[in-house]
Amino acid sequence: MFELNNFKSIRISLAAPDKIRQWSRGEVKKPETINYRTLKPEKEGLFCEKIFGPTKDWECHCGKYKRVRYKGVICDRCGVEVTKSKVRRDRMGHIELAAPVSHIWYFKGIPSRMGLLLDMSPRSLEKVLYFAAYVVTDAGESHLTHKQILTEKEFAEAMEHARKTGNYFKASMGAEAIKILLSQIDLEELNEELRQRLADSSGQKRVRTIRRLEVVDAFRKSGNNPEWMIMDVVPVIPPDLRPMVQLDGGRFATSDLNDLYRRVINRNNRLKRLLDLGAPDIIVRNEKRMLQESVDALIDNGRRGKPVTGPGNRPLKSLSDMLKGKQGRFRQNLLGKRVDYSGRSVIVVGPELAFHQCGLPKKMALELFKPFVMKNLVAQGHAHNIKSAKRMVEKVRPEVWDVLEEVIKNHPVLLNRAPTLHRLGIQAFEPTLVEGKAIKLHPLVCTAYNADFDGDQMAVHVPLSDSAQEEARSLMLSPNNILAPKDGQPITTPTQDMVLGTYYLTVEIPDSQGEGMYFKDYEEMLMAYYTGKVNLHARVKVRFKQEDGQENHTVESTVGRFIFNESIPQDLGFVDRNKDPHGLEIDFVCDKKALGRIISKCFRKHGNYATAKMLDYIKFMGFKYSTKGAITIAVSDMEVPKEKAELIKEAEERVDQYEKVFRRGLISDDERYEKVMNVWEETTGKVTDALMEGLDSMNNVFIMAQSGARGSKNQIRQLGGMRGLMSNASGHTVEVPIKSNFREGLTVLEYFISTHGARKGLADTALRTADSGYLTRRLVDVSQDVIIREDDCGTEEGITVEAFKDGKEVIEELYDRLVGRYLLEDAIDTKTGAVILEKGKMVLEEDAEAMIEAGIEKIKIRSILNCKTKYGICKVCYGRNLATGKQVEVGEAVGIIAAQSIGEPGTQLTMRTFHTGGVAGADITQGLPRVEELFEARKPKGLAIISEIDGYVTVQENKKKREVFVKNGEEEKEYEIPYGSRIKVRDGQWIEAADEITEGSVNPHDILKIKGVIGVQNYIIKEVQRVYRLQGVDINDKHIEVIVRQMLSKTKIEEDPQAAMLPGALESIYTIDEMNALREKEGTEEVKGRRVLLGITKASLATESFLSAASFQETTRVLTEAAIKGKEDFLIGLKENVIIGKLIPAGTGMEKYKNIALDMESDVETMEQSIEPELVAVDE
Repeated sequence: MFELNNFKSIRISLAAPDKIRQWSRGEVKKPETINYRTLKPEKEGLFCEKIFGPTKDWECHCGKYKRVRYKGVICDRCGVEVTKSKVRRDRMGHIELAAPVSHIWYFKGIPSRMGLLLDMSPRSLEKVLYFAAYVVTDAGESHLTHKQILTEKEFAEAMEHARKTGNYFKASMGAEAIKILLSQIDLEELNEELRQRLADSSGQKRVRTIRRLEVVDAFRKSGNNPEWMIMDVVPVIPPDLRPMVQLDGGRFATSDLNDLYRRVINRNNRLKRLLDLGAPDIIVRNEKRMLQESVDALIDNGRRGKPVTGPGNRPLKSLSDMLKGKQGRFRQNLLGKRVDYSGRSVIVVGPELAFHQCGLPKKMALELFKPFVMKNLVAQGHAHNIKSAKRMVEKVRPEVWDVLEEVIKNHPVLLNRAPTLHRLGIQAFEPTLVEGKAIKLHPLVCTAYNADFDGDQMAVHVPLSDSAQEEARSLMLSPNNILAPKDGQPITTPTQDMVLGTYYLTVEIPDSQGEGMYFKDYEEMLMAYYTGKVNLHARVKVRFKQEDGQENHTVESTVGRFIFNESIPQDLGFVDRNKDPHGLEIDFVCDKKALGRIISKCFRKHGNYATAKMLDYIKFMGFKYSTKGAITIAVSDMEVPKEKAELIKEAEERVDQYEKVFRRGLISDDERYEKVMNVWEETTGKVTDALMEGLDSMNNVFIMAQSGARGSKNQIRQLGGMRGLMSNASGHTVEVPIKSNFREGLTVLEYFISTHGARKGLADTALRTADSGYLTRRLVDVSQDVIIREDDCGTEEGITVEAFKDGKEVIEELYDRLVGRYLLEDAIDTKTGAVILEKGKMVLEEDAEAMIEAGIEKIKIRSILNCKTKYGICKVCYGRNLATGKQVEVGEAVGIIAAQSIGEPGTQLTMRTFHTGGVAGADITQGLPRVEELFEARKPKGLAIISEIDGYVTVQENKKKREVFVKNGEEEKEYEIPYGSRIKVRDGQWIEAADEITEGSVNPHDILKIKGVIGVQNYIIKEVQRVYRLQGVDINDKHIEVIVRQMLSKTKIEEDPQAAMLPGALESIYTIDEMNALREKEGTEEVKGRRVLLGITKASLATESFLSAASFQETTRVLTEAAIKGKEDFLIGLKENVIIGKLIPAGTGMEKYKNIALDMESDVETMEQSIEPELVAVDE
């Protein structure tokens, strides 16, 4: 019996004709489908019940046997077995062909496997297969050569010649001829001959020989027979996979495959008849060609010639099309399925919810939890059996609601918002029942979902089994998702109204009402506030009693800050408690950044549940005081600075000045343009500064931007300053600035200039979303099998980290690169020589701060790039799991997390290429296209010339050309600089290998050649970080390292003395290491190879798993290759397991966790205790 969890691997190979007959339950002889009068399948047709099984459960075709008691009986009248109708989903049939035909995948794929094996060009092969030419299968004594191609005319002449001389030969055409040639091949002999030739040949011939050897090797090792590429029998897939259904109008809708099969059967039957009648050769030949074409169309329609079309000129979907693309079997049905117990509805905000709750509409909950409710109704004696319970639920009796309330207690549900760009797109919540039809969502989880309430919809899923509920509760509940996996920063930071409220609450305004008052305790201060004696923003003093009877102490702060601190833990580390034991923890204005820091510190100190409680308090306070503050904006809030007119006039005069200088021919147009640009940029800046200085600190627009609730300095500039320079559609800046702002209104011309940019912005966003999604898909595919597989791989190798700098500008601080990683050497204070942190310890925030304070600029750490774990990474090389703030666990799918962390912010990156002031060829790609260029390891646009050696630079320029020489003691290299490139180095400067000589981007493959693996790893990480950091997106290095590790996971074989591997083949570095270790023991010569850098698409397709590769891209090519090689998939990654329906080998699905039993009861209790929100004292 086939048991899903009992097999370890899955193999694919060519199907032998006998194998196809063995699968089959009978031969399909007629093209008929169903009888249109009786609507029953025709006998021996494409839907025949005798072959494929009954259409109705437990009922034969003629009706002699009905009901389950005849199970397994084969009817003596109609020959149909009495069984379940679902056997029609897996019983196959076959068609015996009257003439052999070739399989189009092996003949037409690139490279043509048939052609390589026979050493024939695909064109001559095509001529033979489609009956346009003869091929010599046995030259005999004649003047012809074996495998020679003959046209009709040449064949006739050769026959004439043979008759005269008596030297006969054999020649034929069609798949039969190719089958004869394939049967003549002796693989072992051919292998010897090709290896001999490989040793003697070079250049193009050598490449061809290697390619032929690959195919020969594949057939030798897999046990496939080359003749099987020619088919004598065609399998017919089960009828329920190519159904035929009756539509309302009495017409029938059928799967395209039935049409394609019908054509094959019709032509096959006609060919049989012609052969029986002994028809002339030319007619038979034409029929054979048509049979070949119909089988081609069935297997892969449109691969050769014009596709077969159905009604309305639509190409029919062949077997290959059923697998390919987004709608194919792999991506549509195997990698993602529709599930029951799910629903979707519009979301609305639920500010009254606790952090771990969501509001579920009553009707929806009843439908989702129906089986649970029915079971409980019976258990509690409201109904006698399941049927009556079902009736009660359908009639919605009052007792149903009480039972539903009990059922949903402690039964989490999952909420998902599409597009799910990272793991926070699905989280678990405790449902509470709400009236109406909308799902209520907690405002703080909106950032993670990227949701807003303008009509977004969300889907609800119910985890059914106990273990699924437990996982939802302990891993996916929203308090467990406070940190973002991409950088470890809190993602639940309050936004908008809440930020505005806390800012308003904590801001101090000098000379407010009641300033300097003194209160005997906190309650008295509140009373004074409620009776209007004191203002929120006034600084007052409040006396606090000590619990242990020691003397009381007085604290000074504003009324608002006292209220705000009421539910904030007072030990977060903002105040040094040794110096100031009693002061308020938060005694400063709270804007969005400050809130982020508070949450981060609370999480580190008190864990997620305490943080969730505090977040609910901040949410409540924020909403309450943004309402009390009644902050609104009016046109009068945008104050235009008085100095504006003066500044603009001054700028116009300067521009006129440059215009005159240009007209006299003293400067070029480019120079004039640059100068004009600078003038306007400077002026815009000055107007903005004047505007910001003129704004009152309690100006409502200013408060919104200052607190981080909404808007930015840039937007205020456009409202009250001047809009400044705009770019046109090609990204070129228009030199006419927009001098007006929105308060004054734009002139017609200004409005027109600004429309370019706006349209480009919208078009960009649409393109970016699609590109970013595709990039994420490729990243997931390349890294999906990277899982934490062991505790420590024990390597002593690592990387030296320092701050990433670009000239003076710091791209990424050393602090960010250190936190959460393990040291490979002691961190020693450069001044005192004291050890700050020993080797082998994880760097925490405080350690990193101490190390930077101690003047450490570079240090060696454990890195993913050097991890020695096979098919994954170890805990120590990975370090901290950013989503939990603790060390990563075995089983964490870090590859997927890395892909999501890089892909999710991808939508925020810009698309544009920046133009550097009209210099030719120096358009440097930035934003999303640059990230893609790096991960695909493409040769970049605007290539920089780089030095191959360390040395001193000499720059020589003469009329003809510019040259740069780099030399050190032993060697000298010269580089000719093409016209239009800017030289980046100075005469006499010392540069290192792989440093840029001209401006532009570097080809990463060159860096790999010059500086090796470490060099190219550092380069890619640095460049990707540069793009993201420029856009203000923080991503941790380790995510990029995971992807780069996958890009460098293959070695190209250069030579193998044992001849086990072919030159030029790509092999996994693990395989090579294992093989070489084995050979070292045996004392034989090792395989030589070099590491190669593959782009993520290539790396995904080069994966060991053919299931993963086939479900990614180029499905037919991947499957063709896998079948010929007889590949075995060991189901190591996640995709392979999802495809065949096993639990994924990550997280709780790992072998390691298989035997852990669940203690459900105790878990539920602890959860209730930890989450039960303490009611915040609401003071009204």
